[in-house]
Amino acid sequence: MLGPEIEVAMLTTVEAVIGKDGAVRLKEPLQLDHPCRAFVTILDEAEQPETALLSEAALAQDWNRAEEDAAWSHLQSAP
Repeated sequence: MLGPEIEVAMLTTVEAVIGKDGAVRLKEPLQLDHPCRAFVTILDEAEQPETALLSEAALAQDWNRAEEDAAWSHLQSAP
């Protein structure tokens, strides 16, 4: 159990596009109560293997089943 002196950081993920000039443009507006640090992860979609895109639908049929949800439910956080 965490003591009262420990602050837990909340992480928020937002989608953005980074232009060739390095300018970051968020896909949706974002309101913050105070300035925050951020980490930027570059997803170079041009290098994504075509096989990954082609297999996505087939894998989704297997993954999006009630049996899969039940098998992995212990990893989901409580509401």
